[in-house]
Amino acid sequence: MDRRRALELYRAPFPLYALQIDPSAGLLIAAGGGGAAKTGIKNGVHFLQLQQINGRLSASLLHSHDTESRATMNLALTGNILAAGQDAHCQLLRFQAYQQKGNKAEKTAVYDAGSKEQGPRQRKGTAAEEKKSRAETQREGVELRVENLKAVQTDFSPDPLQKVVRFNHDNTLLATGGTDGYIRVWKVPSLEKVLDFKAHEGEIEDLTFGPDGKLVTVGWDFKASVWQKDQLVTQLHWQENGPTLSGMPYRYQACRYGQVPDQPRGLRLFTVQIPHKRLRQPPPCYLTAWDGSTFLPLRTRPCGHEVISCLSVSESGTFLGLGTVTGSVAIYIAFSLQRLYYVREAHGIVVTDVAFLPEKGRGPELLGSHETALFSVAVDSRCQLHLLPSRRSVPVWLLLLLCVGLIFVTILLLQSAFPGFL
Repeated sequence: MDRRRALELYRAPFPLYALQIDPSAGLLIAAGGGGAAKTGIKNGVHFLQLQQINGRLSASLLHSHDTESRATMNLALTGNILAAGQDAHCQLLRFQAYQQKGNKAEKTAVYDAGSKEQGPRQRKGTAAEEKKSRAETQREGVELRVENLKAVQTDFSPDPLQKVVRFNHDNTLLATGGTDGYIRVWKVPSLEKVLDFKAHEGEIEDLTFGPDGKLVTVGWDFKASVWQKDQLVTQLHWQENGPTLSGMPYRYQACRYGQVPDQPRGLRLFTVQIPHKRLRQPPPCYLTAWDGSTFLPLRTRPCGHEVISCLSVSESGTFLGLGTVTGSVAIYIAFSLQRLYYVREAHGIVVTDVAFLPEKGRGPELLGSHETALFSVAVDSRCQLHLLPSRRSVPVWLLLLLCVGLIFVTILLLQSAFPGFL
């Protein structure tokens, strides 16, 4: 059993459900809450400043944005715009930091989260403006403002809930899916509806945009579908080259696109399949890698008997991150689907989201000597950090030297055993 231990990075005053990382500003954004029930548990979005202190990655609360009576269950990020799934609605938020000049009221923007500029990022306080939930936090002359933009209802089932939101690759559109089985696509930032179509019978569990505009969706009807706008292109069949199962129904739980390392135009699709029914002796869950153009399965591997709850792909497409309903966290090699890292019951309760530290912006600086970093959040209100040490590799010159030495030793042995060999 792997004896690794995760590092607790932050503990929120409410259950955490969603996680995003802004690489340009080095911000970790965690969201959740207790919902509309009057339990005294707040709802909010917390902005944490990531930084290296004495060689260790740490996080400090930079800003707390109150979402009033609605808990944020899912997030998507582009630049300094957040799309937050709150009950049956999608709420757009914009955040920005400002630098105060002395004691004067004038302020200058020090960074836009979507830009390459980096200014100070410190801790702040709250203030509301009419019909806008805008909070400000101050520390050493820096303010972070979070402003509510537009909101729209995205799910219309009897018990409506938005379950997933994603931006497309040029960030001009976002897609939402929920319990009514419909995909709805919206313009950004106007939230003008572009598409509205029935994608699945029952709940939509996950969706992901490809760079060519194709949309992959997975639902509770055991289907994974590929769409070009509202037209069905194909459906995925993971068992074509996979294991032979004895009548056990599986459904798709998650889907994500990822790059192929060292292939600029290469594209992979990854899906997770879980047993539809919970059994006393649960069968394994499976990871499948697909060709991102033909949508043919390339390889399928079991990924343990714990039910997978969430999936993430690193920015370069090198690693996959998994969370489980029992609180465990794992990191896999995307190419071979081999497990590199595993912490059993790191949270002790369902892991609701995982995200890799991006490899651009401030990512390399924050990563330090490690190969990758995965963040996880769960209903236990904790955000944990999972670090994968750099794997030692042997230089090519040393391998060549060893080969030459081996050949030389072999010749000497043959010469001593068979005089006159040469």
